[in-house]
Order: sequence, then C-alpha cells, then structure tokens
Amino acid sequence: MTESFRRDGEYEQHASSSPVNPEWPPPPAQPPQPVYAAEPAPTPPAPAPKKRTRGPLALLAAVAIVAAAIGGGTAYGIQELTGNDTVTSSSTSTNVVPSADKGTVSGVAKAVSPSIVEINATLSNGSSTGSGVIISSDGEIITNNHVISGADSIKVSTSDGKEYTAKVVGTDSAKDLALIKLENASGLTPATLGNSDGVQVGDTVVAIGSPEGLTGTVTSGIVSALDRDVTVSTDESQSQGGQGGGNGQWPFEFGGQQFNGDTGSSTTTYKALQTDASLNPGNSGGALIDMNGNIIGINSAMYSAASSGSSSSDAGSVGLGFAIPINTVKADLAKLRAGGSDN
Repeated sequence: MTESFRRDGEYEQHASSSPVNPEWPPPPAQPPQPVYAAEPAPTPPAPAPKKRTRGPLALLAAVAIVAAAIGGGTAYGIQELTGNDTVTSSSTSTNVVPSADKGTVSGVAKAVSPSIVEINATLSNGSSTGSGVIISSDGEIITNNHVISGADSIKVSTSDGKEYTAKVVGTDSAKDLALIKLENASGLTPATLGNSDGVQVGDTVVAIGSPEGLTGTVTSGIVSALDRDVTVSTDESQSQGGQGGGNGQWPFEFGGQQFNGDTGSSTTTYKALQTDASLNPGNSGGALIDMNGNIIGINSAMYSAASSGSSSSDAGSVGLGFAIPINTVKADLAKLRAGGSDN
C-alpha cells in the first residue's frame, strides 16, 4: 500500500503541499497547476482511466448483447420461413396488425382478411360451403376435414374475388383437419399462426369466415373457455350435409347431446377453444384470431338450439362456438403435407 501511494505521488504531495515550503515552485519545467489540479479531486488520475475504460467496455458489451439478440431473432425468422414448414409461425405473439390499428377489430380484419378464403365443395348429393386459412403464398390452405370430405371438386374464392380450383393434399379426420392446395396460385398472403397455449379465458378474439356463403364476414367476442371436448362427424355421408349452404345443418355433439343434425356413428372428439364470437354454418375452417392478428384456432363447430329433430332453419349462433387450437394444427401439418389420409 505504501509503495502504491508513493508511485502515484499522492502521499508525498499531501505531506509537502504546505505553502510554507518554497523549494517546490522553482522548477519552471513543472508548473504546479497540474499537481494542484489533481490534488483537490476525490479520485486521483489513476482511477480516471479505469472509469474511461469501463465505459467503452460496458458499451461494447451492450452492443454485443444487442447484436446477439438481433442475430438470434433473425435466425429464428429464417428457420420459421425457410425450414421444413414454410408457413409463417410464431411461438409467441407477432404484431401482424399495424401499430396505428392495434387493438381494434377493424385493424385485425384489415390485416388478416386477405388470408381467409371461401371454399365450395361439389359433392355427389349436393354442395358444401366452408372457409379456409392460407398458410403459404403458393396456395396451401388449412380447413376442416368435414368441409371437403367426399368432394368431387373444390373451388376456392380469395378476398379479392379471384377463383381457383383446389385439390386435397392430406386429411386427418381424427382432428377434423384437411390441407388443400390451389392450382396455379402465387403471391397470396399467408396468415401468421400464433400460439394457442398462450390463450387465456377472456382474451378478445375475431372470427373471419363465410357463414351461409357470405364471404369475409367478421365477428368478434372473447375466449369463453379452454379445453372443451367437442365431437364432430367423420362419416362422409353426414359431413356432406354438414356445411351445405342451403340446408344450414352443422352436425355437432356436446355433453352427450347432438345438435344441428345427426352426427352419425363415426365421430371424433378433440379439445377445443370455446368462444362467444358469432359462428354459423359456413364458418367451418375459418380463422379465430387474437388482437395482434395471429391465428389461434380453426373454427370448427357451434352449439345451436336446432337438434336432430328440429328444423334446419332454426340452426344459428347462440354465442357458443368452438375452434381447433392452432398448436394442434401446427403439430399435424407435416402429416397433412405428406398426404395423410384416412383411407
């Protein structure tokens, strides 16, 4: 300690700084100002360089951390966009809606409507109308299996009025999901698939679809409940009447009771998000969306007072709708793209 004081000159300066000693001023080459300028400061010149070095080092460290964070985010984005699943996906919540429209139903509708389509399937005994969600710019579309089951041909209309022919790529009746692909399509607007595990009861949501063939219909509500067991038909003859734009039926079972027509003997049950956003026949396969514009569910079923013995004209929304969680869709996507089929 004593050596360090002598090396800095602090101890000797304090011991001989009294003005009664006249021996220090004579050397003109060393004016006293620098010495006296350093003396009053509580921190001598030695710590000052340390502070200067800490500043740049801390700044460089901060820059390095920011660069690493940006690099990680970039790598994640590239993985999501160019990996095996080309669908734009988010494990958290991505702001699809512009900041000026954030938190508004109109903002969500404007941002997501270009990614929602109307599906018309021609069946052997009639027709079926439903909705779908675009997940790739070249025309991959997620919808419900019961919308396209048994279809001889499929026509799809986008939000800008263009019409395409589509073919079935893969189906999974156990999850009531299907993947179809538009022919000769490009430059479409894919939706961003969110994270349904982060959904909470009370979250505001928006539904977009084509109820009764009314393309691009927007409704809103909240998430009413999570993990509801719902049952839908997997039987081709039942599902053919399930989304008919004319008969208004939507076979669906909940709590041991059947609604909107007979679900038949071939059914599947899955965990669903419940919402009070208005859903009607034709909304099947459409999107349930959070307020940031992320798809959190595929609308699939509704409760209606019309049971199997009631008139189909009585079928309508009473604020009890159900959607397949989007994480279920993402987990099933590889199988669907590989041509998964129940046959």
